Order: sequence, then C-alpha cells, then structure tokens
Amino acid sequence: MEHPVLLEMRGISKTFPGVKALDNVNLTVRAGTVHALMGENGAGKSTLMKCLFGIYNKDSGDITLDGKPVDFKSSKEALENGVAMVHQELNQALTRTVQDNLWLGRYPKVAGIMVSERIMAARTKEIFDTLEVSVNPKAIMSTLPVSQRQMVEIAKAVSYDSKIIVFDEPTSSLTETEVEHLFRIIDMLKKKGCGIIYISHKMDEILRISDDVTIMRDGTWVATRPAKELTMDEIIRLMVGRELTNRFPPKTNTPGEVILDVSHISGKYTRLKDASFQLRKGEVLGIAGLDGSGRTEVLENLFGAMTREGGTITLHGKEIRNRNPREAIKNGFALLTEERRATGIFGIRDIRENTVISSLKDYLLGGICLSDKKMSEQTDWAIKAMHIKTPSQKTQIRSLSGGNQQKVIIGRWLLTKPEVLLLDEPTRGIDVGAKYEIYQLIIDLANEGKGVIMVSSEMPELLGVCDRIIVMSGGQVAGEVDAQNTSQEEILTLAAKYV
Repeated sequence: MEHPVLLEMRGISKTFPGVKALDNVNLTVRAGTVHALMGENGAGKSTLMKCLFGIYNKDSGDITLDGKPVDFKSSKEALENGVAMVHQELNQALTRTVQDNLWLGRYPKVAGIMVSERIMAARTKEIFDTLEVSVNPKAIMSTLPVSQRQMVEIAKAVSYDSKIIVFDEPTSSLTETEVEHLFRIIDMLKKKGCGIIYISHKMDEILRISDDVTIMRDGTWVATRPAKELTMDEIIRLMVGRELTNRFPPKTNTPGEVILDVSHISGKYTRLKDASFQLRKGEVLGIAGLDGSGRTEVLENLFGAMTREGGTITLHGKEIRNRNPREAIKNGFALLTEERRATGIFGIRDIRENTVISSLKDYLLGGICLSDKKMSEQTDWAIKAMHIKTPSQKTQIRSLSGGNQQKVIIGRWLLTKPEVLLLDEPTRGIDVGAKYEIYQLIIDLANEGKGVIMVSSEMPELLGVCDRIIVMSGGQVAGEVDAQNTSQEEILTLAAKYV
C-alpha cells in the first residue's frame, strides 16, 4: 500500500546563543506510518519538533503539511491545523480535573457563552471509551500517578483529530501494560491515516513499531532508513558515531559491611505500608515493582520528603530521623527525583545556580558572602565529570535537553558528598550513550564506598547495574533477589504478589 507524504521539513536550522541546535535538518513523514526520531540527548530531536509545533521560530528552512507550506507561530496555531504533540515533560494544570485539562483553551460552550459541563463530560467519555483509557475524568490531576497523567496527555493529543501527532518519550513513565495500550492506540491512529513522529531512546520499541527511522547527531541529520533494515547495533553506531559494544559497564564494586538498616518504615497518607531492608557500603541496591507499588515512597520516606508513620532508620549503627530533606542532607542522604522538571530543576535559573544550590554552605567566605570563584570551579567540575552539553555555566537549565538536565542534578548531589544516594528513575528519557555514563558513575560511587539505592522501571537496567534487588508490591516488600542470579520472570512474579 502506498503511503503519501504528509509532512516534509527541509533544511531546518535553529541557533540559540552560543550553540547551533539544528543545522540543515530534513524529515519526511508519510501518512499512516510511524516515523521514529532518534539521537543522543542534545542531538536536536525535541528542538526540531518544537520548530514544527510553533514553540520555536526556525531560522531557515521550509515545512510543508499535506502539500501546503506552513510556518506555525504558536502551538495553538499548530493544533488548529492538525499537528499535536505529547511532550516528554508534562505541563498540566495539576489543581484542575482531568476533564478540565483535556479541554483547556477550547471548552465546549452553549450559545457561544456558557461552558457546558454536560457536553464536556460526554465528549470526554467518548474519547476515553474509544482509547480504552480508564481514568476518572473528575479526578484532580495532582492525585494521579505520572503514568495516568501521561495517558491523559496522549488522549488530549488524539482528541484534536490531528494529521500529525508527535510523541516525545511517551513510554518513559508508563508500565509495560500501559506501553502495550499505547501501541494499540498508535496502531489505531495509523489505520486512520495519521502520521506519527515517535521520539524514544528505547530501541526495542523503535524496531517494533516504526516504519521509518531518522537518526540525528549534534543537530545534524545523519540517516533515514526503513526500520526493517536496521539493527540495534547499527542504530547505536549511527547515534553515537562509534561502536558501543556493552550496554552496561563492568561491575567492579564489592559490597562491604551494612551501613543502612531500614526497619518496617511506613508513610502517612501514602501507599507505603511496610518496608525493611539493609544497604551495604559500596553496594547498588535496586528497587523494582509495578507502578503504584510504593517504590518512590520508599525513597521519599528515607529522604524526609513524606511524613513517616512508623519504622526506624539506622545509619552506621545510630538511629536517625530524617524528618525533612534538610535533615536528610545533613545526615548524608541525596535524592534524585523521578520528575526532574517538577521537583528537580529550577528552570529559569542557570546551570551554576542549579549545580551549587544544595551545597551553598561550602562556598561561604567568612560565613557571609558566597565565593563566585569556588562556585564556578565546582560547576566546571560537574560539567566535565558529567559530560554536560551546555554553551556555558550561565545557560538557563530549561534550555538544555532532558538528559543534560538530569546530569546537572546528579552533579548537584555529588557536590554534597552523600553517603547514601537515592536515585528515582535516574536514566528516564536519557539516550544510550548518556545512560552508560550514568551507570559508570553509579558503579564508581559504589567503588568509593557510597551506598546507592536505585528505583527503575527498566528491568534490564536493574539486572545490569545492581547487586541486589528488593521487589515492592502493594506498598510492602514482596521479596529480595540477587541481581546476578535472578530473572525478569521472578521479579514480575514477586511484583504481583500483593496486588
């Protein structure tokens, strides 16, 4: 079956102060197909899509949609002309209902004046039924887990009846069941003749659902190939410009004596009912479990970011309370949160401020003034150690790619010299090359005697990086496995134990 060209982007260039983000990039999307867009963090994928979606004005180049030249000046204009985008970083009205979020800016009205709750409810039900989305339309958005909020965003994009839908890392916060659900939605859209642009770092997904693949590197177009002609190794080679033979670095750390003993902790007003485990010096301890199992709550409890209802935390044989994050940091804990945009970065501040914010006391001169020189030196160290791609320390962090933002936050916490590093989805939305660097960093920290606790939804990641894995189910620990002598099947069986 012939798939006509639906979208053509030719010679697209975009420059920001100090960096050329896009340099003469081409992209052709055919109707009824999935076109994957791949590349390392900072390769220009999201920037290219923002030029299409009217968020950025391109410097040069042409865009043709359905045979007609277009140049959208706003996302509203793009949506009205059949281009929708599901962003990697969710930007929702968290205090409003699901239904409100679905119709913001286009509420159905009676006589052009009054907002009709009845029509809005009926249309929401129709969209959710068609897409088999089981989310309560009346629920307040902030009460939903990230995965359900992501499904609402996907439903919203589909509701515009768009010709082109861009999915930017859509599965980064979805469970395996929800990923399968998304793929069914994409298949339905393909059959309707939509063109899907799919950005992801998960190569197994790309090879499974894509018809065509375009690969970018450092703001330039590298190659466009039919997906069936590509292998995982070939994609990696095109992305990073070199062979990457191993996904995970060698495990050189050796766990020692117990440094952290967690006994029967539970959280007030949360899903965490009962968790007990130990962490050893120089160990990487993984936490697995299904969405809603209480994995994130374990880390938040340890870091004092939630109210503890019961249980004890013992560090080096001494009981500690960690009643709030300030106390936790003082006791040598650091937490990398799951949602970097909402709870990790200070978007309008620069790289330096985001890097040193948690260790400001180290830069005081005479206990009064902050040392610019010392802060700059430490930020330089973080940029080099984490291989952060940025024009300068003074660049606003929100202008960096998601992966580079993540590296800044990791650098920030390393400057606090933590003994226990808590990582919640540390490689979410990060490319294969940067993932390897973060894995190596985690193992290096373990080699230095740090204890690392890592939550991840990616089973191969837990098996490849961790020494032991505890499995959460229904808010409690369902079991513990040795990462070298277990399987994904055993972990999934434990994860379903108390569901």
